[in-house]
This record gives sequence, C-alpha cells and structure tokens, in this order.
Amino acid sequence: MHSVASASLALLLVAGLGYACWTDARARIIPNPLTAAIALAAPLWWWASGLALWPDAAFQIGIAAAALLLFLAAFALGAMGGGDVKLIAALGLWLAPLDFMRMLIWMALAGGLLTVAMLVLHQLRRAPGRPEIPYGLAIVAAALPIFAERYIYHFG
Repeated sequence: MHSVASASLALLLVAGLGYACWTDARARIIPNPLTAAIALAAPLWWWASGLALWPDAAFQIGIAAAALLLFLAAFALGAMGGGDVKLIAALGLWLAPLDFMRMLIWMALAGGLLTVAMLVLHQLRRAPGRPEIPYGLAIVAAALPIFAERYIYHFG
C-alpha cells in the first residue's frame, strides 16, 4: 500500500546508518541530530509499513525505551558511548521486536570482535591510555543485514 514511502524511508535509514558508521570510525562520535532524525522518522516508517498505533507502535516505543535504559547502564559504566546508546534505542523504533533482539545478539558478537581488534591494534601501536571503540560500526553491521532481510528484500 505504501511501498514507495517504505522504500524511500528504508533508503534514508540505510544512508543515515552509513553516515553513523563514517562519523564513528572517523571521529568516534555519532551526531545527536542524526540519531534524533532516525528516531523521529520512525512514526513515518510505522505509517508506511501499516503498523497499528495500538498496540504495535506503543510496543515499539516500549522496546526502544527499555533498550535506552539498559544501554544507559553500559554508558554509565563507561562501556559504551552516548551516541551508541541513542542509535540502539532509535533502531528499536524501526525493527520488529524479534528482529531487534537478533540485532542485539549480532551487535554483541560484532562488538566483541571489534573490541578485540581495536585492543590488538592499540597494543601494536603502543598507544597510551584506553582505546576508543567505534561501537557504531558493530551496531550498523548488525542492523543493516537484519533490516535488509526483513524490509528491503520484501518490497513488492
């Protein structure tokens, strides 16, 4: 019914996630306006995808809020950056609940590999201090295939 709108929004999300990767890899930051735009575009996605406001959209908001609270704890412990936390929560607004859980699992695996690689690189360079991990790369690496599998490949 809304396939043109869905496809357009999906492409915008993919572009936004690409930009998040680029900025995180380059400067270890995911811009607040980007995560805000991703979050604020979610209601358009719900409309274009035919998601019912109640209970479906309300459930998406609950999932995103729970993810925000959970990963704020990781932020408070210094294990994750604020932009990473906000990006995860914003994706919780876009992905179906089981897809979001799959994303979190893949994100943890990709993040672990990324962290080990960054630690090894940090040691090889004999760099002082703690390495900064561009965890946005792991978030996007986990989200894009799941989003593409569920939504992009099935337009029609």
